[in-house]
Amino acid sequence: MKPVIYGAKLCVVLPAFNAARTLARTLEGLDRALIDEVIVVDDASTDETREITRRLGVRFAFHRRNLGYGGNQKTCYALALETGADIVVMVHPDYQYEPRLVPAMAFMVASGVYDVALASRILGLGAVSGGMPRYKYVANRFLTLAQNLLIGQKLSEYHSGFRAFSRRVLETLPLLANSDDFLFDNQMLVQCHWWGFRIAEISCPTKYFAEASSIDFPRSLKYGVGTLGVSVQCLLCRAGWRPPAYLDRSFGPASKLSVASIRERVSETNINV
Repeated sequence: MKPVIYGAKLCVVLPAFNAARTLARTLEGLDRALIDEVIVVDDASTDETREITRRLGVRFAFHRRNLGYGGNQKTCYALALETGADIVVMVHPDYQYEPRLVPAMAFMVASGVYDVALASRILGLGAVSGGMPRYKYVANRFLTLAQNLLIGQKLSEYHSGFRAFSRRVLETLPLLANSDDFLFDNQMLVQCHWWGFRIAEISCPTKYFAEASSIDFPRSLKYGVGTLGVSVQCLLCRAGWRPPAYLDRSFGPASKLSVASIRERVSETNINV
């Protein structure tokens, strides 16, 4: 019988795009004895990601066209909920993060003490020793300081690609109102804070190498400005301004994740949608 984490069903999702060189290594690091489902969602890669995914014996879904990093996660979470997952862990398939930490993050959520767990590259010396470019490290620290001040939170970083969520979080937040691009992650963390979910962090080493994915400087700059914009919006909401759709507590069903909301995006899957 498969061991379970406090009786909770655990699903790991990997939003993939041109991850052919690192996907298998990331999956090899997962402790499948503790994981009930693994789902890879490919966002119209132009390399061999889809062919490799079919051979790896995991659940998968392939997008008809490229929808962006946030759009990929929306599909990931909708499918994870459809499998009946109680805890969903998202990890980038670029092997920058340590997949062996999935159970540790899942236990933090399954305990009921926290609703969200983040794997932080900044706690400890993981980012520097792992080769994070100096400009990215400095930008990460500046943005995190600014966001903590604007939002009223105290996290070591907002930019980790390794996160765990309870089912309640994914069913509560209006995730379809979030960006389809890289701002999705930041908006989701601000949503978790805005809705009062409890957020924890653990230290995670990171690895920067040629095969690992990374956005270039112009996109990094755009992302940085965008994250500050998200934080300012949160601050304005606290001051009584009308919230944007992704922070609107009166959102309707059209903003909530569902299989129906992502069915048209998928061209091929081995999950019943």
